[in-house]
Amino acid sequence: MRSLLCLQNSDAFLASVLAGKEFRKVRESHEFFEVCRTPELATLVTLQPIERYASLLDAAIIFSDILVIPQAMGMEVQMNPGPHFPEPLITPEDVKKLSSVVDVNKELGYVFEAITLTRKELRGQVPLIGFCGAPWTLFAYMIEGGGSKGFQKAKSWLFKYPEESKALLSRIAGVCIDFLVGQVKAGAQVLSMTVAIEELLNESL
Repeated sequence: MRSLLCLQNSDAFLASVLAGKEFRKVRESHEFFEVCRTPELATLVTLQPIERYASLLDAAIIFSDILVIPQAMGMEVQMNPGPHFPEPLITPEDVKKLSSVVDVNKELGYVFEAITLTRKELRGQVPLIGFCGAPWTLFAYMIEGGGSKGFQKAKSWLFKYPEESKALLSRIAGVCIDFLVGQVKAGAQVLSMTVAIEELLNESL
């Protein structure tokens, strides 16, 4: 997820477009997740639109991505240009490949550092928002191996492996909780849960 902006009026559309151009300039010399994992670069990208369009913006959202959670759990995630998992979870047996314990300070400390640095650089101009992907959203990407129109593989998992699905969702949720707590400790003033595909679920699921 690219750095998002809370905007006050229609002029902000232009601001967001230009901020995207600035981001692409950074991407010319840095891979997407390299930006996420480098606090100085994540701070730079977060601050660019704030510095240029300060009067239009209500807040800044730290530059990161919801898929840093699967990475922290031991999965490889590439961005080329959309998210891709070279080795998605095909069966519950694959869950054994995930880290049994995730130390968010070790695995996601770069996000916390970026938040602390960004708060310092913002100097109180606007509040800083941290975020995390919702457990089902992350679960679905980890099984599908990337974006999907209907996320059929993920939904099939819920029917084929109900207990294993519940256990995996619980593990993901635990990491998400620790991650969000860490963001608050690092200086995030507001938290957002990114819910991308929950509309694909129904009561039977």
